[in-house]
Amino acid sequence: MAKPNKKSPTRTVDIFCAKCKAQLFKYRKGGKGALVKCFKERIVEDYTKLACTCPGCGQLFARDTLVRGTPAFKIVGGKVTFK
Repeated sequence: MAKPNKKSPTRTVDIFCAKCKAQLFKYRKGGKGALVKCFKERIVEDYTKLACTCPGCGQLFARDTLVRGTPAFKIVGGKVTFK
C-alpha cells in the first residue's frame, strides 16, 4: 500500500468537537473530501490533553491506529467538524 504524500499539503483546517465546539487540532488536510483520518505527522497544533479525547466535554472522538504503516487518528463519524 502507498504511504501518504511526502510533501505535506499547504491548506490547514481547524478541527472542532461537534458536541461542545472546542478546538482539537490545526491540521494540514489534502483534498476536498470528508475528514476520515488524521495523520499524526500532519498535525500542526494539538489542543488535546489526552489523545483522542475532547478537552472540553471529554468525549472520545477518534481511535489511535496505523494507516498504511503510518501513525494516525481514525475519526469516529459525526464526532468532529472542520473549517
